[in-house]
Amino acid sequence: MLNDVQSHAPDGQPWRITVLRNRNGMVATFMDWGATWLSARVPMQDGSVRETLLGCATPSDYLHQTAYLGATVGRYANRIANARLNEAEISLAANQGAHQLHGGPEGFDKRRWQILSQSETEVHYRLDSPDGDQGYPGTLIVDLRYQLDDDNCLSIRYQAHTDKACPVNLTNHAYFNLDANHGDARQHRLQLHADRYLPVDSDGIPNAPLKAVADTSFDFRQPKVVAQDFLSDEDQKAVKGYDHGFLLNSAGDVSQPAAQLWSEDGKLQLTVFTSAPALQFYSGNYLAGTRAREHGSYTAFQGIALESEFLPDSPNHPEWPQPSCWLQPGETWQASTRYRFTAC
Repeated sequence: MLNDVQSHAPDGQPWRITVLRNRNGMVATFMDWGATWLSARVPMQDGSVRETLLGCATPSDYLHQTAYLGATVGRYANRIANARLNEAEISLAANQGAHQLHGGPEGFDKRRWQILSQSETEVHYRLDSPDGDQGYPGTLIVDLRYQLDDDNCLSIRYQAHTDKACPVNLTNHAYFNLDANHGDARQHRLQLHADRYLPVDSDGIPNAPLKAVADTSFDFRQPKVVAQDFLSDEDQKAVKGYDHGFLLNSAGDVSQPAAQLWSEDGKLQLTVFTSAPALQFYSGNYLAGTRAREHGSYTAFQGIALESEFLPDSPNHPEWPQPSCWLQPGETWQASTRYRFTAC
C-alpha cells in the first residue's frame, strides 16, 4: 500500500497512511485523503488471514474510481433530490444528474483530513468545511475517530459542530467481502433488523412512503442468501439490485445489532452496530470496472456496503419516523458505528 508511483495527492502533499493493530493480530489501515478505510485483515481460526474490504492497489488508484471505496462521505451521505434543501430554499451542487450524491462533486471523500493524533489502536481526524461548501450553509467542523479493539471491532465515531443550521449525515462507504477468494458477494448471508425499507426510482430518489418488508424480497429479518430473491421485484429492478435504505428496529441503540453478514463458507461473520436510524444496503450493482487491490478491476456485486446513516433525501422528508438530520448552532452532532468481525 505504501509503494505508489504517484506518491503525492492532488494537493501536492504525500499520502499519510495509518495502521492500527490489536492483540489478536487484526490489522486495519487508513489514509488521510477522504479519511478512507483502506483495509481490514482478520485472523481466521485456521491461522490464515482474510482481507474483508474491497480496495485499490495504491493510494493514487482511489482517485480513479467512483465507487467511494472505504471513503468518509458527507456533508450528506446518499442522495438529496434535485440538489435542493426545499424548506430552507437552498440549492446544492449537483453531481448525479439533477441530484446530489454523497455531499456533491467535491465532497468529504475528496478532501485531505487533518490527523490530530494516532496510536497503535486509534486515529483521530478533523475536517473544516467552510460556509457554502457544495452549497451547504455554515462552517462545519467534523471530528472522526477510528478505533480498533481486542474484540476485532472497528469503531467509527463522528462529532460535528456548525455555526448555521445544516443537515449532517456522515457515513463510511466500505464494501465488504468476507470470502477468502472475494467472489460474488451475493452468496453471503445477510440479516437486517429492519421492518421497513424505502422504495426509490432509477436515480435512487425516494418515490413512495416507507414500506413493510414482510412478504417482499426486502425481508432480511431472518438470515438469507442475498442472491435468493435478487431482482425478483420492480423495486430492485429500478436500481439493478439492492440499493435501499432500511429503517432500523434498533432506533439508534448502538448496543443492538443492526445487521449481520456471513461469508459464503460461514467461517467469518460481520456484525454492525450503529446509533444511526437507518442502513443503506447496497449490493455493489455498479462496481464493474472499479480498480481492484488484487487484480485489474472488480465486477458488479463483488462487495456489499452497509452504510449507517439517515434515510436518503431526509432533509426534504421531515415526516419520516427518525430524528431530524438538521444540526443547529450550539448543538453537537454525534454518531457511532461499530463493525465487529468474528471468525467462526
